[in-house]
Amino acid sequence: MKWGRSTANLLFSISLTVDVMTWGDTVLLGFLLFKDFCMNEIDEAVPQLKFYEEIKEYEKLDSEEDRLSRSRQIYDVYIMKELLSCSHPFSKKAVDHVQSHLAKKQVPPTLFQPYIVEICDSLRGNIFQMFIESDKFTRFCQWKNVELNIHLTMNDFSVHRIIGRGGFGEVYGCRKADTGKMYAMKCLDKKRIKMKQGETLALNERIMLSLVSTGDCPFIVCMTYAFHTPDKLCFILDLMNGGDLHYHLSQHGVFSEKEMRFYAAEIILGLEHMHNRFVVYRDLKPANILLDEHGHVRISDLGLACDFSKKKPHASVGTHGYMAPEVLQKGTAYDSSADWFSLGCMLFKLLRG
Repeated sequence: MKWGRSTANLLFSISLTVDVMTWGDTVLLGFLLFKDFCMNEIDEAVPQLKFYEEIKEYEKLDSEEDRLSRSRQIYDVYIMKELLSCSHPFSKKAVDHVQSHLAKKQVPPTLFQPYIVEICDSLRGNIFQMFIESDKFTRFCQWKNVELNIHLTMNDFSVHRIIGRGGFGEVYGCRKADTGKMYAMKCLDKKRIKMKQGETLALNERIMLSLVSTGDCPFIVCMTYAFHTPDKLCFILDLMNGGDLHYHLSQHGVFSEKEMRFYAAEIILGLEHMHNRFVVYRDLKPANILLDEHGHVRISDLGLACDFSKKKPHASVGTHGYMAPEVLQKGTAYDSSADWFSLGCMLFKLLRG
């Protein structure tokens, strides 16, 4: 079976980022299967994969002294050795980037990032096409299917304090019992949903979370599991413990242009991830942009998002002050362009108050 370029790129992203918890450690299952395939079938990919793994180990080092020592080892083994034998397959730009930094003894964690980009570009071509036609990729798909359909109950989690409240329920911090990994558990009360006639909204949020959680976008609060109890619907989501942008705006005042360029870039990537799956978000505002412990932002709360793949929406929904004119005008069809208007409104609010 042949895959289109965009589909192959998505699958490449999925296979290198899906994580599975085994014996309490995070294992990049897709990467391990891809690596195993290359080690046994594609000789030309082996040096690149080893180089990739060495770089990833380097990026984990906290000490600048350790990074300096490790970077020189990597340079000698994977760059200088090949340069001397005229067999280095990477660009002069990547070489110059590393050499100039090493000459100044500057060793940031991103030192080898140009090589990471070139390695991924190389591997996502014909090599990855062969991988997705192999038994290894079939195994990956089988595992992913099991992971998404695994039957969980409340007993699989230890639930901690409330970290948020919504119209239909609360959000708790929780820990998965068998792995120890922390998540956010969004619990929707079935009685409250029925009383407020919110069945459609709750079901829609579940569907939208499923749509955008494929590919594990780092700029959207994605769903890992979902289950229900006799009285609650439970979504297990990425844990975000850095507060939202509305809170930080009210506590610390407006953001600088430098901060907003950084946040805007990540929000745009999150919106593009949705739009590529024909999902329009429709509720972009500071309160729905959450920060993680590293200072990165993610788009949260997909209760008002909708699928426009078959029919464009025309409902006037969202938060006043951030809604596009075509959304405010009842009966007018619109698409993902409405989110870009909301983004502009939100950036203005965060910059000017």
